[in-house]
Amino acid sequence: MAAANSVMAAGGTHRAIRMRLAHKVRALLAGTNGDPRAIVQAAVAVPAADPLRWLMAQNAGTRIYWASRGDVGAAAGYGQAAAAFAPAPATRVQLARQLGPMLAACSSRVRFYGGLRFEQVPAYEQKWRSFGAHWFVLPRFELRTHAHGATLLCNLIPARDRARQNEILSRVASLKEPRGGTIDPFPVPVARRNRPARSDWHAIVEWALRSFEGSALAKVVFAREASFVFDSPLRPLALLEHLAAGTPNCFHYLFQPRGGPAFVGASPERLFRRKGVAVESEAVAGTRPRGASPIDDARLLDELLHSEKERREHEYVRVSLREELSPLVEAFTLDAQPSEMKLANGWHLVSRVRATLRPKITSLDVLGALHPTPAVGGYPTRPALNAIQEHEPFDRGWYAGPVGWIGPNQADFAVAIRSGLVDGPRLSLYSGAGIVTGSTPWAEWDEIEHKLQAFTRILGIAPVHSPIPAAHRADAVASVAG
Repeated sequence: MAAANSVMAAGGTHRAIRMRLAHKVRALLAGTNGDPRAIVQAAVAVPAADPLRWLMAQNAGTRIYWASRGDVGAAAGYGQAAAAFAPAPATRVQLARQLGPMLAACSSRVRFYGGLRFEQVPAYEQKWRSFGAHWFVLPRFELRTHAHGATLLCNLIPARDRARQNEILSRVASLKEPRGGTIDPFPVPVARRNRPARSDWHAIVEWALRSFEGSALAKVVFAREASFVFDSPLRPLALLEHLAAGTPNCFHYLFQPRGGPAFVGASPERLFRRKGVAVESEAVAGTRPRGASPIDDARLLDELLHSEKERREHEYVRVSLREELSPLVEAFTLDAQPSEMKLANGWHLVSRVRATLRPKITSLDVLGALHPTPAVGGYPTRPALNAIQEHEPFDRGWYAGPVGWIGPNQADFAVAIRSGLVDGPRLSLYSGAGIVTGSTPWAEWDEIEHKLQAFTRILGIAPVHSPIPAAHRADAVASVAG
């Protein structure tokens, strides 16, 4: 009986929340505003809730989830009030023309969530088409959590939405409470395909090593796609819930256009965060796995910190950050030396940047300057991107592109590495490795396989290691022996 009363009380609270939100929506739509583009928010405080579980409870539609690395809160978005979208290759100027006027008409708390493709190539693979060249969406509804509780929001453009008032109020009434309980087991994987295959991967890396000797190219980040087929459809939000639990100190995100695949990930790498004129960014490059014991873990960290090859790879990102940000900022501070970033599955080298923007510099200016970083493309940028286009046998889509949110004089973006695309019973996983002088094809294959384990361990998928060539076996054994 007590349990039944508790459920009834929770249901009553949820009805009261919906009624308060509906009242505020009516009030905003009844008001007048001289700017027909104005974007406003109806907001009500709600009891603490899990945004992912809230999103799982809603009906089918556009879905967004964002949790910034190290932040207390998270945000889930449902439905679409407005969007900036380009179905075909588009420039940053076109993005600014679409998004800029909407940002200028926003209240300070409004956020557009989304991202860009890694690069604007002429043809997209079918599975990436619903994401377009860029897609930034203003959700119709958001649940944001923060240190003091949670807020349920309804985003409105009154000049346009007055004619849709009944539809919007109906959707308010249909909002559901977060789901509890356990998630059903994941489906069983039945097939795997690697692009490129191991033999092709070795040939690509060896091409890069030869190229370093006679060209301007100093670093190129080649990626792999590991595609899996399961015996039934995957649930993207359930996958993300498990992924987030196993990957602390990462950005966690999901972007799913209505009726399309879902792009999910757990990235350790910040592209930039903006608050007013203050900007933070970072160089993340250089990798080692975590050890099986504290002694082994300390050895691997020491190996990373003193590896000439890893520090060389990292330095290209540091140099690029300074080159790209300097024209946009008045003050610039970069860590004197890289330090370690500790993750559940690995160690990285990281160097942090703090800067102050010059007047009239926008978040889109910063986005355009920093993407793609040498951590996901290479150095110098153009030769590296040309090499990726020529040698990678798949469409990166949003993998390694910038994902996050943007609002008036605020933004938070991650680099979409350690990510996957969920499309019914198919899952495509993406990760890459920085190739520099001193790299070996087999070690870089295994580094990527290790990075994929954030996903594959959840799904019960064993790694596929690359055999070590006989000429390198003695070196590899010596390295493991430490």
